[in-house]
Amino acid sequence: MPATGAKPLGAEDEVSAARSVQQMFNSIAPRYDLLNHVLSANIDRLWWWRTARRFRSVLARPNAAVLDICCGTGDMTMALLRRRPSGARPILAADFAHGMLSRGALKFGGRGAVALEADALHLPLRPASLDLIVTAFGFRNLANYEAGLREFHRVLKPGGQLGILDFSEPGGLIGKAYAVYFRRVLPAIGRLICGKEGPYSYLPSSVGSFPPPPSMLALMRSVGYEQCSWKPYTFGIAGLYTARRPE
Repeated sequence: MPATGAKPLGAEDEVSAARSVQQMFNSIAPRYDLLNHVLSANIDRLWWWRTARRFRSVLARPNAAVLDICCGTGDMTMALLRRRPSGARPILAADFAHGMLSRGALKFGGRGAVALEADALHLPLRPASLDLIVTAFGFRNLANYEAGLREFHRVLKPGGQLGILDFSEPGGLIGKAYAVYFRRVLPAIGRLICGKEGPYSYLPSSVGSFPPPPSMLALMRSVGYEQCSWKPYTFGIAGLYTARRPE
């Protein structure tokens, strides 16, 4: 049976799963950026840049309403801001982990983005109010994937676009080699730098249980999105899902 949402160890339902994820990211917030860059060998910067470039036509519109949800410490927000014209409407950068969001605000504060502490499954936004929603490596952590897609659909304008950047599991020899790194080496490095066992053991398990691209695309279509596609990045280690709310 396909996964319906993130299930951290010990979580019994969606409420406890969300609480566990929130606590986990708050606990690693001080070292999150360092760990990301070390563990990805800085390739994550390329992934953010490519994602922002994919939506450059929307970002170039000064009045476009843009949300970076599950923004974490703000690196995706910063990549989006580089595509915004001077004096453009501020980007909303939202996360429900206060520790992560507060560090993100130090990066993008005063640069054209506004921090918003909010849950991706219950956005404090009007229906049909956004032109673009982007999320980078956060969607996989939602307690309910379908509910998240429906909430994004609710707040997108007709014709609004969605981008979900997240990890995947590549196939072939590269996939086998990466699996060894991802399941054994990465948790050990994360534990060494972070001093915590749970968060970087959760990461590979969360990727392993995340719907593969065909299932994810089918779910997006079932919710009501059109023009759904997936673009693999770096041999399929990560990839960008894109979709559009119909006019």
